[in-house]
Amino acid sequence: MELPADDLAYLKAGVVLAWLVLFFVWERMSPAAQPPGPLPDEVPGGAHRLLRNAGLWLGNTLLSRFIILPLTFLAASYSLGWRPDEWKGGWFLIVDILILDFMIYWWHRANHEFQPLWRFHQVHHLDRRLDSTSAVRFHFGEVLLSASFRVVVVILLDIPFAAILLHETVVLVAAIFQHSNVRLPKRLERALGWLIITPGIHWIHHHAVRHDTDSNYGTLLSLWDRLFGSMSPTQRRPDMPIGVEYDKDRSLGELLLLPFGPQKQDMSKVENQPARQGSS
Repeated sequence: MELPADDLAYLKAGVVLAWLVLFFVWERMSPAAQPPGPLPDEVPGGAHRLLRNAGLWLGNTLLSRFIILPLTFLAASYSLGWRPDEWKGGWFLIVDILILDFMIYWWHRANHEFQPLWRFHQVHHLDRRLDSTSAVRFHFGEVLLSASFRVVVVILLDIPFAAILLHETVVLVAAIFQHSNVRLPKRLERALGWLIITPGIHWIHHHAVRHDTDSNYGTLLSLWDRLFGSMSPTQRRPDMPIGVEYDKDRSLGELLLLPFGPQKQDMSKVENQPARQGSS
């Protein structure tokens, strides 16, 4: 499908790629946390991991261009149409971005709280390093599910297609920043953290301790976590273990099949459940 905003889509891809390259180089020149040594499945330089992340990113880029963007364009075209033209463009782009950011906060939280969604989302969290490439590491199924959720929001709230493209660009740029291993001045990061999600905030979300993993769900603004009680008090440490505490990373093929197979049990969840009543 030839989209009216094709030029915007290509511009978005160029901006995101340039931003990713910038942070990929920056975090290797001035890392906030030095890797503790190669992981068992890594070769020098972490090539296996980088290839896994790149493979997922490439697949999702094709998925976005040929399925998700056309689907979103159709949703915007057949939305309920209740919004007057004066409410589109200009300052209302910012309002639309805030609305979408609020909805993504709850969608992200749902991905942690509902097991069928976590099956796909855990692929993102199984990365045992954290850097700019982690920001584009998602299972294809999660991307499709997220797009389907967004389609409903777009139809109900009559959100213009241009606002969605702009929001996607801002989210990807923010995600690369949040996942990056760049060293920032502490005062600067602390000040930024009152408004947006910083690497120090988001790294806690990837801490391999489940009560921290199930926190700090924000995508753009840190407001939502503060408002809805999901901000973790844990502070980032350079030696903080990253990943899923009860599981390990896998090859690209295994990651793609992971949501459809048997799942390892998170014992912290089991221990927090009320005791089951005996049968009568």
